[in-house]
Amino acid sequence: MKHSAEIASRIKKDKWLYFIALPGILYFALFHYGPMYGIVVAFKHYNIYKGVFASPWIGLDNFHTLFGMSGFRRALWNTVILGCYQLLFVFPAPIILSLLINELRHVAYKKLVQTAIYLPHFVSWIVIGGIMYAILSPTTGVVKEVAVWFGYHDSVINLMASADYFRSVLIASSIWKEAGFGTVLYLATIVTIDPHLYEAAEVDGARKWRQIWHITLPGLRTTIVILLIFHVGNFLNVGLEQVYALYNPAVYSVSEILDTFLYKLAFESAKYDLATASGVFKSVVGLILVITTNYIAKKIDPDSGLI
Repeated sequence: MKHSAEIASRIKKDKWLYFIALPGILYFALFHYGPMYGIVVAFKHYNIYKGVFASPWIGLDNFHTLFGMSGFRRALWNTVILGCYQLLFVFPAPIILSLLINELRHVAYKKLVQTAIYLPHFVSWIVIGGIMYAILSPTTGVVKEVAVWFGYHDSVINLMASADYFRSVLIASSIWKEAGFGTVLYLATIVTIDPHLYEAAEVDGARKWRQIWHITLPGLRTTIVILLIFHVGNFLNVGLEQVYALYNPAVYSVSEILDTFLYKLAFESAKYDLATASGVFKSVVGLILVITTNYIAKKIDPDSGLI
């Protein structure tokens, strides 16, 4: 009773805060937690006419079928490769960009740069795909025109249809679109660092690189670790919209990922049970990665991590 009274007292005290949070709570309850009953489809031989609950249980058979499909194994391998590339190249890009922007001293130019690099985030991947095709077209693209301008008149490699280069195109387009917007949290954190630390470092003779290494980066450590945990949790979510907008049959062997494979299972083959099993597999792997990364982060630095 005493514990319940304390909870009621806290709710009454912070009632307006709970009221402000209510729309967000309702959103997650309705669109994230509510539909979770559909997970049972992964353990059933789903029949669209019988419905979710009337379809017969088959246990883990859908997972056995899924793991035995060569298309799933190829999609998983491509997803892991692209996930590693994103971890190595896409994740550090906003950090590096934030450090560079922070060193700009001309306020107007700094704001101009920030605005320019934010804009691609608000452009859809469909539009980005059109821009990429316009730039990289081997016949009429900007790359072709630049090559001709430099005196190169031979055929230009079609990067959008090359299995050797397509993954690089995906990673480059990810950096271009999202790196600028990713600087928001890092720049906000840099602002909170005590400026007296930089003044003391200058008095001690530390140059810019030393100040960045010993003051700015340690100040960003907690933010970097938290965002890294989120990024690792989305390791298998390498971007359905991006890949679907950019890939084509010529590069399916290197660009077919779990998201596109799941999409085709559900909406082209109507195999909703296998598609749900694939989604459950992704979610379980993501949960394991988040817990593991958070555990390692807490072991290295007790002040870092989510919990």
